[in-house]
Amino acid sequence: MSNRLNTELRAFLGRDVLITLEADQLNILGQTFRPVFVGEVTEVTDAYITLHPVIIKLINAPFFHFPTPLSFPLEKVIGLTPFDRNTIFPLQ
Repeated sequence: MSNRLNTELRAFLGRDVLITLEADQLNILGQTFRPVFVGEVTEVTDAYITLHPVIIKLINAPFFHFPTPLSFPLEKVIGLTPFDRNTIFPLQ
């Protein structure tokens, strides 16, 4: 990862962001969902970004709080933007 990108991502430390991933669907705990996550950036490295706490935007539970931090490989992140975790938006 370039130093510039690393510096830009580190600016998000301690802030809530919305992350979308490259995959069409993911599966966690038997639930299939779109790869949309909201949470506070707690760590940024050259290879991944970590959110905690994390809200997984499931269709049937749009505010599902995942119990542990989640780390996402930067090469799979297609979107990252500052975001208020209480914002409601449709997933369909």
